[in-house]
Amino acid sequence: MTPPFPLSLRGRVGVREKASTALSHQGDTTAPNQPPRPASRPSPPRHGWLNTTFLPALLLSSCAATQPAPGPNQVLIPTPSITLRAEFVQPSTPTRAPAVILLHGCGGLFPARDNQWRDLLVAAGHPVLLPDSFGSRGLGSQCSTPSRTVTPGTARRQDAIAAAKWLQSQPGTPPGGVVVMGWSNGGSTVLATARAGRDDLPAGLIRGFVAFYPGCGYYADRRGADVGRWTPAAPMLLLMGDADDWTPAAPCRTLAEDNPGRIKATFYPGAYHDFDTPDRPVRERRGLAFTANHNGIAHIGTDTAARADALRQVPAFLAALPPAAP
Repeated sequence: MTPPFPLSLRGRVGVREKASTALSHQGDTTAPNQPPRPASRPSPPRHGWLNTTFLPALLLSSCAATQPAPGPNQVLIPTPSITLRAEFVQPSTPTRAPAVILLHGCGGLFPARDNQWRDLLVAAGHPVLLPDSFGSRGLGSQCSTPSRTVTPGTARRQDAIAAAKWLQSQPGTPPGGVVVMGWSNGGSTVLATARAGRDDLPAGLIRGFVAFYPGCGYYADRRGADVGRWTPAAPMLLLMGDADDWTPAAPCRTLAEDNPGRIKATFYPGAYHDFDTPDRPVRERRGLAFTANHNGIAHIGTDTAARADALRQVPAFLAALPPAAP
């Protein structure tokens, strides 16, 4: 299936949109084939095809401003390895397809960023599920941990697929497949989950993917015999800052260029990691396990123009996705 959008440069808010060819596992991710190991219980995390019209985004903003989202329900989801804890929010307005899964980054659940998207999407009618891959295993933030027990290509991929099956089976979830959306380590989990050709991804389960600043290098490195050519099983929207020094943009550009018509990628000039988090001045973060410069230092913080564009692009992408083929 090829989406009817061109991969091109667009002039909105100084944004460059371009498709790219190879993915990178630098920054906040580890190699996805690392086997999981049992973990002890530390302290909780510190972080607390396409219709191009912008009407869905405007409706989202209007709804979010006037209609607070219902409170989340705590749910338990069985996976091959654990029982996954998650927050599930159903809209009080008429339900709109697709339902959406939100995957947290290496710090665990991050309400300052993730909840704005949850509330915006729920207000527009999308059921939303937020699984907690780290807290469910007794883990806190993994951002400074080089040897991780829960990685995007192993346990987190299993969590994403189990969450998608659970969400799709819920009464009131629109048919035609869900969307998996994630940030940073969660964005890398989106890439791992999206990989076509895997027998454990049921047909018709997922209609689309949204990845914010993922680590793309692992898939961009074609020397890995276990990798092969990566291509997404469904349409993907990829959004990241061009200046990201935690998960660099270059490998993701290569990946999008390798998949014309399957990935719509936007690289925001001057934007860093977490550009869509509201009201966070750019600052330097140290002590990270994986960064672009291999020095444990990266910049994070809000980019107002990039965030505004992302808030338009995501709802437009969701609104125009066709149902997944059964």
